[in-house]
Amino acid sequence: MVRAESVVGEAVVSGSGEATDWAVRPLTSSCQSNFAQRDHACIGISPFNSYFSSARIAAIARWALSEFGVVHFFVPDVPAAHTLEALGYPPERARHKARRQGRYVYNKICRALADVGVVDPERLILNWSVLRGNGRYLQLLGQAHALFDEDPEFRETCITASTWVLDGRLPHGTEPTDQQLRVAVRYLLAELPLFIDTAGIVGHESSVFCYHQGPAFLERLYRQQLPWKAADNQGFLVVQPLHDDDTALHLRALAVSSPSADT
Repeated sequence: MVRAESVVGEAVVSGSGEATDWAVRPLTSSCQSNFAQRDHACIGISPFNSYFSSARIAAIARWALSEFGVVHFFVPDVPAAHTLEALGYPPERARHKARRQGRYVYNKICRALADVGVVDPERLILNWSVLRGNGRYLQLLGQAHALFDEDPEFRETCITASTWVLDGRLPHGTEPTDQQLRVAVRYLLAELPLFIDTAGIVGHESSVFCYHQGPAFLERLYRQQLPWKAADNQGFLVVQPLHDDDTALHLRALAVSSPSADT
């Protein structure tokens, strides 16, 4: 049973379930050091990515809860509207669709966590309703926007990185326009505080952010090659299932469904 005190709500896990083997790759030696602390993990769950089935969420929850003292799940629900706007949705429809998908993913995470024995799973989820009231998150978000506005190198790097956010969602052979990237980048800026200092956001001594991909932007961030640097006690892990069937699912899920298919 795991229990701890934190600025953000935490939960207790009990019971056990079938194990899944995971390949874990820290991006840098500093990320490895933070992983070795086993203090806190933040699992990123993308709202519109079919990779995150209920079974997959339950499996990674079992792994994370057995490895770390405390685990949270980050769902960028409201910020996902920026991605939808970039893909051509009118702003109001984009916000509605993002909220609806956010509720669906929130409930899916709660069910998956309950299945692995988590009590009060809602307290493990970091979505917009939680983060908009978190002082450290808002401070970091303000810094992200200020740096984006004031530093041309950082701005261009973020805009270029937003191609990854749109990858697989545009028609085949279509490149995003400059305007699409400038809208989509707001999604990345909303995520950046979690990559910079999740430990500060949740009130822990160290943290690692876990996701099944490690885009080049994050490689550069954690190697201190960007104008903004992650906190010393913040790391990043690329976490992927080892089983052949899971790996096949992962490869198929890299192409996220187009917006016309998930209305």
